[in-house]
Amino acid sequence: MKVTVFVTPKKNLLDPQGDAVGHAMASLGLPAQGVRVGKTIEFSSTTPDSPEFRAALDKLSRDLLSNPVIEDYRYEIQA
Repeated sequence: MKVTVFVTPKKNLLDPQGDAVGHAMASLGLPAQGVRVGKTIEFSSTTPDSPEFRAALDKLSRDLLSNPVIEDYRYEIQA
């Protein structure tokens, strides 16, 4: 199965990189508000989807892939 983890800055924190991208988008004629820049991690796993797998994925996302003080994460699993 394919796993995609999305890591983004917490909503209540400033995102200077997102602000810079937002300004650049406006200068290119595509104004946008609330631009947030994060990261995406994709990987494949042969482990079956189960509550234990999701608990391990939460731990991986929280402890390795994100900084829980300043970032949120979510993931999608595709069979």
